[in-house]
Amino acid sequence: MPADSAPPMLARNIVHFVRVLRGAGLPMASARAVDALEALSHIDLARRDDVRSALAAVLTAAPDERELFDTAFALFWRDPDWENKLRALLLPKVQGGLPPPRRNNRLADALAARPAARTGAKPPASVEEHELRAHATFSAEERLRQRDFDTLCADEWRTLRHLIRARRLPLATAPTRRLKAASHGTHADLRASARQAVRAGGDWTVWKYRARVERKLPLVLLLDISGSMSSYSRAVLYFCHALLQSRERLQVFLFGTRLTHATRALRERDPDVALAQLCAQVADWSGGTRIGETLAQFNRRWARRVLGGRATVLLVTDGLDHDPGGGLADEMARLHRFAHRVVWLNPLLRFGGFTPKARGVQAMLPHVDAHYPVHNLESLEAFGRSLREAPPDRRAPDRRPPERAPLHGTQQDIKPATTQGAIRWS
Repeated sequence: MPADSAPPMLARNIVHFVRVLRGAGLPMASARAVDALEALSHIDLARRDDVRSALAAVLTAAPDERELFDTAFALFWRDPDWENKLRALLLPKVQGGLPPPRRNNRLADALAARPAARTGAKPPASVEEHELRAHATFSAEERLRQRDFDTLCADEWRTLRHLIRARRLPLATAPTRRLKAASHGTHADLRASARQAVRAGGDWTVWKYRARVERKLPLVLLLDISGSMSSYSRAVLYFCHALLQSRERLQVFLFGTRLTHATRALRERDPDVALAQLCAQVADWSGGTRIGETLAQFNRRWARRVLGGRATVLLVTDGLDHDPGGGLADEMARLHRFAHRVVWLNPLLRFGGFTPKARGVQAMLPHVDAHYPVHNLESLEAFGRSLREAPPDRRAPDRRPPERAPLHGTQQDIKPATTQGAIRWS
């Protein structure tokens, strides 16, 4: 049975199934539905396992996508109790002493929107209603961009996650010492030009060039997960998850009373599953804060590994240190020497009358290069825009020639650093 002669109901369901997978976060093009119909034409539709395997072979491209596909397939195809399973995705329960299933709110959102599409609901009758809904959606999104992270409800957190995921920010790049082939540039490629001249019969009119390779600057995030930073840390983790999914050079470390390397857990495709894994992995989540002790652990164990290549350290904390020791200033100075740049993201800057009165804040401020607020989506986007420009290299020596005093009259004595004594310039 070719794909163009498939039953209309089957073709319609395949299209809806592809849309559900796309809404759940899988990369699905419109041509995937045609490929799925073509694959189903070569198997027996009465065998459910064959249908599942054929669709999985066509619609999935990575091993981590198979679990999401199997869940969507069980809920979409021939399951009369899919509404109860949808509620189970949103509210997991522990049964028989086993751990709860991994939540996937993206699949729940995609399936929740499916009944309205299948019931054949008629569009609004007037154009004015469309415009009214668009304005209402825009106003709600604008209000959410200015809402404090500590005041959001569960639905607003889900909307915020989608807004952060939709905004991909290009990070700054810096030229390296390596060269690559280019159509134009300042470095002439003599070997490639000679080969081109040999192919052209000795004609040297076409020249080849090489240009410097541009590489994105690495980022290292040190995120405070204490009780006072719980909501803000969650929003920053959503932001870091979007950066890691776009394959940025980012290393994530969580600290409260101890230090935890969280980059591998955040590489999970689903942000809800990634945060659930972090909550199970980190024992000091929403606990106390020992900034000096955790920074000392980072400087001893990780600084030389991850702070190379003009790395920028993003320190997200409110500076309220509960460590009785006084080594925070020394560890911040050591971190500043290791890193190319230290940027402090402080949610306490949302208050207009913020003054550095806490002991931890006073110890940290002299060793940071920039201080930004991070309490709502608007401040998070403003900080993201600041990452587009490469920071100046504070370690590079000043190569400008020294300024000379203006000459008065016709001549002036200048004594350069030489062993032959003074030289008179006229």
